[in-house]
Amino acid sequence: MSKPRSAAARQQAEAPAGRFSVARTALCAVLVVAGIAYVTYYLTAVVDDGTPKLLGDLGDWNFVIGFGLIFLGLVLAAHPGTPLGQGRGVVVGMLGSFLIGLVWIVVYYMTSQNANVPVIRDLGNYNLLVGIGFMAVGFVYATRWE
Repeated sequence: MSKPRSAAARQQAEAPAGRFSVARTALCAVLVVAGIAYVTYYLTAVVDDGTPKLLGDLGDWNFVIGFGLIFLGLVLAAHPGTPLGQGRGVVVGMLGSFLIGLVWIVVYYMTSQNANVPVIRDLGNYNLLVGIGFMAVGFVYATRWE
């Protein structure tokens, strides 16, 4: 038989349910959108002509920056202060990340000989790291699941 909780502990356990930080949620969304925009800008504007020179000189590191921003935004969204970090949001984030990672790797393997998908073609073997990165984010959500 477990001990009954004190009123303060019970109140503390119930307080976060349904409440979330708008600033933290907005930061997570901005990081994910910035990562997507960075990769898109690099693939559409920089790859063709190499300008701006700073981004052109970074080469494949641009993908690390872009996908790093996406992964950071998703990992921060697993905090209980965001909608994805509470209740069913954790399951949605976990399963969504796992499935995106799995689909990413499957699409890479299916199209690797005939790479027609722009991002898949440009990343080459780094596609495996992107897929595993999404799965790692899924494991972050899995640790929050109750």
